[in-house]
Amino acid sequence: MPLLGRAAIAMWWDITPAVRAEFEDWHSHEHLPERLGIPGFRRATRWGDAAGGEGVFVMYELDDHDVLSSEPYLASLNAPTPWSARMMPLHRHMVRSQCRVLESAGGAVARHALTVRLSPLAGREDALRSVLKAHIDALPMRPGVVGAHLLRHQAPPIATTTEQRIRGLLDRVADWVMVICGYDPGVLRELARETFNDKALQQAGAAEGASYGVYSLAHSATPGDIG
Repeated sequence: MPLLGRAAIAMWWDITPAVRAEFEDWHSHEHLPERLGIPGFRRATRWGDAAGGEGVFVMYELDDHDVLSSEPYLASLNAPTPWSARMMPLHRHMVRSQCRVLESAGGAVARHALTVRLSPLAGREDALRSVLKAHIDALPMRPGVVGAHLLRHQAPPIATTTEQRIRGLLDRVADWVMVICGYDPGVLRELARETFNDKALQQAGAAEGASYGVYSLAHSATPGDIG
């Protein structure tokens, strides 16, 4: 089924091997349940770098974009637990996009996920979206793939939060995000290499310099899973 809701948070960061075990314990047993307890959070999913690297990709699916400026969410961001306060500085090279869902087809949780971070050229947004929509509509039926989704970053009108200050630097953002979910990482890498390579995206209306990653599923949950 498509993404649960009309908004999402997509995040990438690196975690060193020395703290990876504690990070996964914290994220699965404290942080993820905390987020899923906030009204409007529909599902939380974490993937790790499919090649065994330090990268992490996390996506929260939300009812709508207003959840990102809601009082319960801001209260959580501005009052991190002691464990969260200790873990936040360890999130290295953070990219955090607060998004509206532009397109969504097929499944949103699978063993692997390809993410493509890109930016449209000025005046080419509609053309780029049209090309990507055609791919997204077709991809769920491709062998090795179960779903594809397109997100667009739109920062909510809120002040810098305590969690951001703890991390030490302003988070970078990805303007547009494609998330392609599947069970065959080879097919996902082929899509990155052939269908969504930088040259093809530029021809469709994207700026040069798209960023790619293939990730393996670590944990996914909905509010009902945390009781």
